Amino acid sequence: MTDSTDSARHDGPYGRMGLTPARLEWRDRAPFDIDFEDVYFSREGGREETHHVFIHHNALAERFARWSGERPFVIGETGFGSGLNVLSAYHCFLAHAPPEARLHVVSVEKHPFTAEALHQALSVWPSLGEAVDSLLRQWPAPVRGVHRLMLDERVTLDLHFGEALEMLATLDGRVDAWFLDGFAPGRNPDMWQPVLFEALAAASRPGATLATFTCAGEVRRGLAAAGFACRKVPGFGRKREMLTAHLAPTPGHDAPVEPARATTPWFQPPPPARAEAPIAVIGAGLAGTTVAHALARRGRRVTVFDPQPAGQGASGNRQGALYIRVAAETNVQSRFYLAALQYATRFLERLDPHHTLWQPCGLLQLAGSAREDERQRRCIDAFNLPDTLLERVDRSRAEALAGVSLADSVRSALYYPAAGWAAPGELCRTLMTTPGIQQRHNRVTALTPGGAGWQLALDDGATAEYDQVVLACADRLDEFISPEWLPIQHIRGQVSEFTLERNAPVATPRCVVCADGYTPPPHHGIQSIGASFAPHDREMAPREADHGHNLARLAAALPELARQLQPLAPRARVGIRCATPDKSPWIGPIPDGERWQHDYALLRHDATRVPAIPGAYLPGLWTSAGHGSRGLVSAPLAAELLASRLCDEPMPLERGLVDHVHPGRRLIRDLIRNR
Repeated sequence: MTDSTDSARHDGPYGRMGLTPARLEWRDRAPFDIDFEDVYFSREGGREETHHVFIHHNALAERFARWSGERPFVIGETGFGSGLNVLSAYHCFLAHAPPEARLHVVSVEKHPFTAEALHQALSVWPSLGEAVDSLLRQWPAPVRGVHRLMLDERVTLDLHFGEALEMLATLDGRVDAWFLDGFAPGRNPDMWQPVLFEALAAASRPGATLATFTCAGEVRRGLAAAGFACRKVPGFGRKREMLTAHLAPTPGHDAPVEPARATTPWFQPPPPARAEAPIAVIGAGLAGTTVAHALARRGRRVTVFDPQPAGQGASGNRQGALYIRVAAETNVQSRFYLAALQYATRFLERLDPHHTLWQPCGLLQLAGSAREDERQRRCIDAFNLPDTLLERVDRSRAEALAGVSLADSVRSALYYPAAGWAAPGELCRTLMTTPGIQQRHNRVTALTPGGAGWQLALDDGATAEYDQVVLACADRLDEFISPEWLPIQHIRGQVSEFTLERNAPVATPRCVVCADGYTPPPHHGIQSIGASFAPHDREMAPREADHGHNLARLAAALPELARQLQPLAPRARVGIRCATPDKSPWIGPIPDGERWQHDYALLRHDATRVPAIPGAYLPGLWTSAGHGSRGLVSAPLAAELLASRLCDEPMPLERGLVDHVHPGRRLIRDLIRNR
């Protein structure tokens, strides 16, 4: 088993992640794009035009009023721009939808506004109110990928930053109504090409509607060729006509394998959970409590099974670092963890805006050798991220950010300004207070298929039945699922905690400092350092040698702090981290391993011979496991991914990244390698 992000397979030329924001000038208080030479909206009639074109001609008020289904209503948009269309749909939804209904918006944008420009553009309409404030608080950096925002408890916005065609082709989800927006076809022809219309159709539910301000012949013909039945209707203002359309039924839409899964049928997801079906989560650590919270927030009834109180085991440390280690190339693993870090900070800010459970104090990843210094330089070149997310700093700046002296060997550092630390145990206990979650303090001793789902045997002799079960008990995963299909490595870690004297000056850092170990700023007068790393070791008794090891690693990064802590008597906290062989977590439905061996046996001989057989899964069985030492970062996004799949929503990641963390990825890889 390897232990380096750099070793993750490079699954294609992803390119740099940073995007160029929209270049704007302001004309009569309305944003005008310099590059496309077009205005985003008319200051006088912009909101009225949005309502006429997109809200009225998708019949949203009427459809929202009738919507009380098990899943959210999904709107797709090509061109987020100033956000006016999305915010108008948000207000229409609040005005007309029943209280149990939910809305999910997917919007693509290649050149996002800066937060400042977005605020200036939307200030024209004060009546948009709290939705604008919510959007601005969560506005992401201009980084390619999917950014999930919660406009409120009932409305989710997925911003897909990147080329429209690329992002729509990798959208894992289906749309009910499209806003086909963007600059006019003559100004931005890439947004109006036939292959994009085909991508819209592929990402649509049967009967999906579409509206667009243009009536250009090439647009009408392209939509018709993609399967949309189009008609001309009166336009807004001086525009005589516009287009509205719906997706006509096409032969073959009931094929067993979805077209988007033609080359990866094994990853075609199982059916979602019934809305009224109770869900069991086994494990009350970070993985389990984040899953329970994500499901309960959607109105699902969740029972968490764990004999211990929430936030014990490896999730019970006083502090943990919001830490990722990006590779020197933009591979799938680094892209997943980068997305997870961005989501985790938004999740924590929404949950705890007063920063009692976490601190976005920043994080330094030190380069103590020429090799690491060069690797970090390559990271910066490969990702090209805005410095609000990642910055390479010299030794002098690193010391200023840390507020303490660094070891002489430190040459430079990577700085993550939005990262920091969180208190995982307190976080777990807070998540368990979400309405809709209950905990049963029982150990699940066995899982047996039965009835509509699973029968859980409990340690007190009782049984319980649930349609859906989520295994979030990484250290016990092999008790329920064969390690042949989902192997887990157990890694012992010991943290050392030192109580600081109240009036004694100690050189503690102002941000999290990571080298071979991690050192956060003190919390409630306790300085934590750690953690040791002992694979294949499940011994829970503290070891004096591990305290010495932790101090030695601290001395190699922060020598003055190590010297001051040396005389103090430390306390130990031991936990067992659980990692997968490739160091990315297992997140998703659990495959029926024996069926996969049979159904995809052809791959052993020829990887190009892909059987048109959708993946077989253990019905209603899911997992979020193998998060290793980065669970504070990965668990919140993993929970959102699982909840989205269970509740039939668009996924919070591109399809390729969803597949990267799929529990069946190792099975398929071994079949292709004929293992």
